[in-house]
Amino acid sequence: MDTAAWSRREFLRTLGVAAAGCCLNPLARAQTTSSQRASEKRPNIILIMVDDMGFSDLGCYGASVIQTPHIDGLAARGLRFSQFYNAARCCPTRASLLTGLYPHQAGMGGMVKKSSQSGPYQGYLNRRCITIAEVLRAAGYATFMSGKWHVGEERPYWPTDRGFDHYFGLINGAANYWDITKTKTKTKTK
Repeated sequence: MDTAAWSRREFLRTLGVAAAGCCLNPLARAQTTSSQRASEKRPNIILIMVDDMGFSDLGCYGASVIQTPHIDGLAARGLRFSQFYNAARCCPTRASLLTGLYPHQAGMGGMVKKSSQSGPYQGYLNRRCITIAEVLRAAGYATFMSGKWHVGEERPYWPTDRGFDHYFGLINGAANYWDITKTKTKTKTK
């Protein structure tokens, strides 16, 4: 087995589903021929992170008081991860899900911020880590994300800079819904 294939498998094995607001949906790339796609039979991959939700809030994980038939159906036909631990806040947890690393290893030991420093608390994904989107894109998948990014608020740390072909959502937690280049909303006082 070649080292690159083993590394990709190990990377994907370390990922799980946690809590924090992003959805990743990589599909087979359009530029592959239909015969290549048919012979490869690659799976579609969807990762869902949700803020402020308990483990048993989804029917597929236990006795939920919330009806979640569509998510339960996805879980029944796919893989359901149960060994992912959140980092108590959205940014570090999201960094772990996207990279398969501890948040500090990815540069997200704390919350997102504009910073010129490097290291475990720099506030954006570092270049030493690789995202699942970068791995899947290199393997011929098309990658899409919707939701809150919140692991780098300046370019070149946006989703399309880190392996996603298309992104639909908010760059930061307190972002402007109509112009994602404005990361903080400002309130005028009278």
